[in-house]
Formats: sequence, structure tokens, C-alpha cells
Amino acid sequence: MAMITAAMVKELRESTGAGMMDCKAALTENNGDMQEAQDWLRKKGLSKAAKKAGRVAAEGLIGALTSGTKGVLVEVNSETDFVARNEQFQGLVKMIAQVALHNGADVEKIKAAKVGDVTVETAISDAIATIGENMTLRRAASLEVSKGVVSSYVHNAVVEGAGKIGVIVALESAGKTDELAVLGRQLAMHVAAAKPLALDPAGLDPETVKREKDVLADKYRQQGKPENVIEKIVDSGLKTYYKEVCLLDQAFIHDSGKSVAQAVKEAEGKVGGPIKIAGFVNYALGEGIEKQESDFAAEVAAASGKK
Repeated sequence: MAMITAAMVKELRESTGAGMMDCKAALTENNGDMQEAQDWLRKKGLSKAAKKAGRVAAEGLIGALTSGTKGVLVEVNSETDFVARNEQFQGLVKMIAQVALHNGADVEKIKAAKVGDVTVETAISDAIATIGENMTLRRAASLEVSKGVVSSYVHNAVVEGAGKIGVIVALESAGKTDELAVLGRQLAMHVAAAKPLALDPAGLDPETVKREKDVLADKYRQQGKPENVIEKIVDSGLKTYYKEVCLLDQAFIHDSGKSVAQAVKEAEGKVGGPIKIAGFVNYALGEGIEKQESDFAAEVAAASGKK
């Protein structure tokens, strides 16, 4: 009987995309012969994941999970929106969020974490083989405070805690947690709707601010304004820009007569103490992924050998 090593199992997994336990069984059944093991997996329909790994996965679900002073977001992608309504896939997303809540937001650590007898990475591979689509754990984020709450909001939820847009907001405060949680959810809803880039101007990418200043300055130079006037106009324009993209400066969607900073300050009376927004994270499904456009007629023609 051949000695089945971890390296052999890893090699077989990489070449077939099958689950770890299936690869070990395949090697054991075939006395360590790699080619025979690959054929064994193919015959059993377990060598599916690798074939699908090159396909673009830009659909799926954002999972959000909070527990007291901690909260996480995860994005698990699939190829089609149809899979997001699959109960097995929904369960996978919730399981990954639970793992992230306890293990942190490092994607590689999440994938390596054990759930029962298998790792999260193996669970994803098994889901690929079962459901028949490429899937990836794309990213994860976490927030935590020493005192206070982390609240969440999921927009377009297909199941509790998972949908197309997910937000977590961390509030630091020694006040009443129930009142904080209400405010936190309102702020999370605001973030989903208003899409701030940062908490305040100091949190903005300097390159983004520079680009905005350059655009404003060029606009007024083309109008023939003198440089000393342009400088003042640009400063004024930046203040308007900050109101659009900085959370604390934005008009609160639940009461547009107040800024978010003012709304938080007023809430301190109900909460019974100072409140600080310690951070927020906003995930929108598939943002930044270049989706492939398919030409169905061309695909049919190619399949039939026609030009």
C-alpha cells in the first residue's frame, strides 16, 4: 500500500478542484497513482471545480453578521444570480461569515479555518462540485469596539443577513446598547444609500482630493479666472465635495435637515453618553469585477462549427 502524503493530496486537489477528503480517498483507492486517482474522481463526478475556476464569478451574496461589539462582512461570489437563491449557497455564505466573526477578516485564514472535519476552502470546493458553478471567497472585513455596538444592514436581502449590499458600522460608547443599536442600524442604512468614501476629510485618499482640486482649478482657469480667485473657489468647492463624500458631513437620510454628525450628537441624549463612529464598511456585490459579456449567437455558431 502506497504512503499517501499531504503533498500528494494537495497536488491532486490543485489539478482537479475536488475536496480534500475525496482526493485522499481517490489516492488511497488507487495506491497513490496520480493519473488513476484523477480518473477515479472524474468517474465519480467530483472533478468539477477546477474546470470552472477560470470562469468569472461576479454574482453571489454579501454576508453580514454582528455580535455585540464585533461585526463582519464577507463577499462570496458565484457565476450567476440564480445561485444566490440556492439554499446550500446561502448556508455557505452564513457559515463563512460565522467563521470570519471568530477568526478575523484575513481571507486566507478564513479559508484555512476548520468547520467540523473540513476547512472552509474545502467546503467551497465541495459546493462548486455540487452546485456546478465557480465560487470564490473574494474579501472580508471586520470592525470591533471595546465598548458600544457594531450594527449591520443588508439591502436587497435574499435571506436574513445576506444580500446584494452589506454595511457594518461601529459605534464606541458607554451608553445604552439598545439605543446605540437603533442608531447604528440607521447609520448603516445611510451608508448603503449615500455611499460615503470616508468618515471625514482626513480619511480621504490624498490622491482623490488632489484630483478633485485639479478638476475644479482647471474648470475655472478655462473660464479665465485669476489664480488668487481660483484658490478661494477651489476651497469652497472642496467643502461642498466633503459634504457629498464624507459620512459626518453628509445630510442624514433619515432627517435631511441635519448632518450625520449633528444626528449622532443629538442621539447622545437618548444613549446617555458620548458617541463616536469608530468606523464603517460598505460592500456592494461584484464592485470592481470586470464581468464578461457573452455573445450567445457566436457561441452557438462556434459550437456548431459555423463561422
